[in-house]
Amino acid sequence: VTGSGVGPTQIKRVLGIAKAYLTRVGSGPFPTELFDKTGDLLGEVGHEYGVTTGRKRRCGWYDAVVVNYATRVNGLTDLAITKLDVLGCLDEIKVCVAYECEGKRYTTVPEHQSVFYHAKPVYETMPGWKCDISGVRNFYQLPREAKDYIDFLEQLAGVRVSIITVGPDREQTIDRYWK
Repeated sequence: VTGSGVGPTQIKRVLGIAKAYLTRVGSGPFPTELFDKTGDLLGEVGHEYGVTTGRKRRCGWYDAVVVNYATRVNGLTDLAITKLDVLGCLDEIKVCVAYECEGKRYTTVPEHQSVFYHAKPVYETMPGWKCDISGVRNFYQLPREAKDYIDFLEQLAGVRVSIITVGPDREQTIDRYWK
């Protein structure tokens, strides 16, 4: 912020953005990566291909441990959860709430890359909503299961989920608290 003409005391809100599931390009640790038909389905429904290369992105379940870490490190006050609509085709949805590695449980990102690389996710499973939510424009119109999912992510992140997207178009953005 230094030199931008905006003093740090003038910043009241900091928005972070995360998908309702995770993706990654390239190599490296990705504890929640899915190597099954669910991962393929998320990639297809979510159009998870590189814009320039066309290469398929790696897909996995939402990792609340990583998002909580990013929230704390970056001083976030709010989150935007994108692509919630992509999960509408699933019977159940998993959320990584911790890792296990060499008999030890981690509720935060391990300090050492080698531990993170070998971490096994600990999941909580939630019911899916099994319907198209792309036409929803208000949080309270979402199915109970989708609202519960967002509330759970909010609790795990420790900040408000203020914006939710249910499709790629601008009008498919739900403004929950950001106003």
